[in-house]
Amino acid sequence: MTAQPQTAVANRQHIDRMLRRKEVEAITGRSRSAIYEGMAAGTFPKPVKIGARAVAWPETVIRQWIAERMGEAA
Repeated sequence: MTAQPQTAVANRQHIDRMLRRKEVEAITGRSRSAIYEGMAAGTFPKPVKIGARAVAWPETVIRQWIAERMGEAA
C-alpha cells in the first residue's frame, strides 16, 4: 500500500469564514443600525475590508463577541 499525498486542504490552516452584514444581523439578532451604533461606541467589532466596496466580519470574531455577551449574562 502506498501513502496517499496530502491535499492542499488538509495542509492549510483553518481559514475563517467571512460574514456579510445580513448574516451578522441574523446571528447576533442586532439590527443594522444597532451594529453600526455599537461599532461607533466601540462595543461591537468592526468589519474587515474585503473589496473596493465590501466589508465582512470574520466568523470567529462574531462568535467570540457573542460568547463574551453570554459570559456577562451568567
